[in-house]
Amino acid sequence: MRIVRFIEMLEGQPGSLAQWGLLEDQIVYPLAQAPYLDPLGDGVYAPRVVGPPRPLAHVRLLAPAQPSKLVCVGRNYAEHAAELGNEVPPEPLIFLKPPSSVIGPDQPVVYPSISSRVDHEAELAVVIGRRCRNLREEDAAQVIFGYTLANDVTARDLQRQDGQWTRGKGFDTFGPVGPWVDTAFDPRGRTVRCLVNGQVRQEGNTDLMIYPIARVLAFVTRFMTLEPGDLLLTGTPAGVGPVQPGDVMTVEIPGLGQLSNPVVAEDADPTQAQE
Repeated sequence: MRIVRFIEMLEGQPGSLAQWGLLEDQIVYPLAQAPYLDPLGDGVYAPRVVGPPRPLAHVRLLAPAQPSKLVCVGRNYAEHAAELGNEVPPEPLIFLKPPSSVIGPDQPVVYPSISSRVDHEAELAVVIGRRCRNLREEDAAQVIFGYTLANDVTARDLQRQDGQWTRGKGFDTFGPVGPWVDTAFDPRGRTVRCLVNGQVRQEGNTDLMIYPIARVLAFVTRFMTLEPGDLLLTGTPAGVGPVQPGDVMTVEIPGLGQLSNPVVAEDADPTQAQE
């Protein structure tokens, strides 16, 4: 099952109402409510369709999650840690991105005027479907709603300058997510790739994660409650590198589609980057 958030296009202009939808065969079926697991129910999500279907070409896709937080794993691929001159952490290295960083497919990433280096970071993202705390590894699958693509855009110079990652990772528009959530996706053995202007920059495999998803979720929920809609970004493979205004970044994982976002200078119109 593929879940989207969308705005209907009316006479070539986006409407104002964001809706949830079920995507099947290039058709979007509007849903009655946010599609997360019922924490008081049996954990089975049965979508309820409301209203007429829309062709995918007649809607604009938004980020398919509304997280209270983006929980991210740093240096979760050994080759990526090495390329930045870092050691592999002895336990999952966790940082946060704010929900204000989230944008959807095709929305522009704004290159901050105070940064001189902005990097792409292609990642597999986990969408949480049920509130969880003190999760056991063997129970991790019960709280996962599905998977999507993410780009952990980073102002690398500011990250290094600050000695901590909040500013370098937290700019508005630095959290592209989409295009949909796949609830039946198997994350094992998947190729994670980033292209810039059609040229491959990153390519790795999810089996090379140092800390697998279940272990990270158990680790995180020892100190933090995860809410439905929260995102876990699972780390980026080797090959991160800079982008410039005018570039287009594309994250892809077979089975999860493509997430493309142009890069624009801050003096361009950034209002188009937000829904």
